[in-house]
Amino acid sequence: MDIILITNLFLLVLLIGLTAFFVGSEFAVVKIRMSRIDQLIAEGNKKAVLAKKVATDLDYYLSACQLGITVTALGLGWLGKPTVERLLYPLFDRLGVPESIAAVVSFVVAFSLVTFLHVVVGEMAPKTLAIQFAEKMTLLLAPPLYWFGKIMYPFIWALNGSARVLLRTFGVQPAGHDQAHSEEELKIIMTQSFQGGEINQTELAYMENIFAFDERVAKDIMVPRTQIVTLEKSMRHDEIVAVLDEYNYTRYPVTEDGDKDHIVGFVNVKKMLTHIAAGRDRQLKEFVREIPLIHEVTRLQDVLLKMQKARVHMALIIDEYGGTAGIITMEDILEEIVGEIRDEFDADEVPDIQEKGEALYHINGRVLLSDLEQRFGFTFEDSEDVDTIGGWIQFQKTDTVQEGDTAELGNHVWTVLEMDNYQIIKVALQLRALSEE
Repeated sequence: MDIILITNLFLLVLLIGLTAFFVGSEFAVVKIRMSRIDQLIAEGNKKAVLAKKVATDLDYYLSACQLGITVTALGLGWLGKPTVERLLYPLFDRLGVPESIAAVVSFVVAFSLVTFLHVVVGEMAPKTLAIQFAEKMTLLLAPPLYWFGKIMYPFIWALNGSARVLLRTFGVQPAGHDQAHSEEELKIIMTQSFQGGEINQTELAYMENIFAFDERVAKDIMVPRTQIVTLEKSMRHDEIVAVLDEYNYTRYPVTEDGDKDHIVGFVNVKKMLTHIAAGRDRQLKEFVREIPLIHEVTRLQDVLLKMQKARVHMALIIDEYGGTAGIITMEDILEEIVGEIRDEFDADEVPDIQEKGEALYHINGRVLLSDLEQRFGFTFEDSEDVDTIGGWIQFQKTDTVQEGDTAELGNHVWTVLEMDNYQIIKVALQLRALSEE
């Protein structure tokens, strides 16, 4: 075997290896997440520093990869035929194959063999590795790609610049590494992370609640006016103690003459009870604190910020006419993120959605339609003007709603179980099997 043939074979192997390097680099730097690179840098990984430089200037280094792939492909085509001819020439000569036929056969064999090696070894294998092991491949390949980009800067700059000028004539701007994800993309990523075991069910629920939290307003979770328990500013101590004994709340709104449209503030009963127990003759009005006013369509995140700024745990929700719509507490807001918060006084409190039997649920009338749609997959038509299931049932009836009345959604039946005056407190949901629909 002569030196030229050995050299050509070595160059073929080298060019296929370089093709694999550039293809692997191209897919790896596109696949790697910038947030993961930042995490590796924070952990002290030195290779990640160069990896970030490559991923940050993605347009330039993809051009470097394309230049490398193109040059190696041209080199393989240039060396393929003469190398195969030198390998097959002794065989053709021994078999007495005419030169014209030998040339055609050599071309076909060279083209097939080089194409196979180039596609399988040079492209498909490194592409699969880069996608499957993006982090490891990026850390491995980014440093040599970085220095290749530096060495070949004049050529890459000229070629990349020409491409940019061409694209700009059509209004296309250079690509960059994505720095942010949309909310929907983040939800998909979280679901995939949960399915892959990276986060648990509780963590997934917290993050889903945070996204839902941003979409809700004060009236979605407030305690409505009809359910507010208040103290009257002129109440005697024994009357106050009777109310506290019945309801066991920590804070109570305080009214003027029992009018819920004239709430003057709120009291924290812990401090007040200390004085009552000590026998100190102090009036209720002396413990009243100012209560922030929140419009009912204020977003929950703004409500939280206002309450934090005022350093209070209760706010008054007002409607568009300036009347009292309800109240909201810090606990109500936090429960939207972390779920139900129960203490020793919540022994009698029940979940808003209770499973009572096979396909039978008891549901609080204040549960939002959006929550029911998410949990059961319902679609409430013509519900733009109502937010809760109690309001939706009221909307379906032309007459006054009474206990025992029913409403249907598809084949599913809602039954009113409990009312307080005209407000629906509790309903029953009977789900029907898909076969019955």
